[in-house]
Amino acid sequence: MKKQTSMSPKQSELVEIYLKVKETVIYQGFAEEIDWQDNIQFSDISESNFLREAAWVILSSGMRETVIRKKFPAISTAFLFWRSAHQIVKHLEPCRLHALSVFRHEQKINAIISIAKQIADDGFEKIKVRIQNGGIKYIQQMPFMGPATSYHLAKNIGLDFVKPDRHLLRIAKAAGYNSPKLLCEDIANSVGDRISVVDLVIWRFATLNPDYIKDFAS
Repeated sequence: MKKQTSMSPKQSELVEIYLKVKETVIYQGFAEEIDWQDNIQFSDISESNFLREAAWVILSSGMRETVIRKKFPAISTAFLFWRSAHQIVKHLEPCRLHALSVFRHEQKINAIISIAKQIADDGFEKIKVRIQNGGIKYIQQMPFMGPATSYHLAKNIGLDFVKPDRHLLRIAKAAGYNSPKLLCEDIANSVGDRISVVDLVIWRFATLNPDYIKDFAS
């Protein structure tokens, strides 16, 4: 049996803050979101799941989540409800035109189409193996998958990563950590949550509380 190590005062305080933050996030109605992040497994991801999550992440880049959430049902309709990459490619121009009528960002819409083409050409199982073997480096080869966006997609398809977005970067610095990854790992190791769940809880709290930095300041 692995010997339990005692927490430092810094870790104890951080865990206490995290548990209060998680309670707040659940109280605000996001328990299902936490459960989703906790339960999602990469092995269970289907082609349809992947297309949907890749599109969500691409559209969300640099945008408020609330804006994308309002538009995403119409985007899903434009892309045939993510049934398959083959169907999107088969009806490429109608999909593109419909999507652009909903979300006028040609580069992002083209990035979604490029990923669909890649899956249609190579087959999703091959893409899935490449992600399994190459991880973040392979995801970053896809269109619109930058330093933060690639980690966002990895989290959303069940890989246990931390997204270094602006909220997490600010919170990590305020709490005295060199990176969001180290912050989330410290909390995860203490409370038993997946690091992707810790990331989600902290990020969601930041979207709900404009003064979130004060809660984590060293």
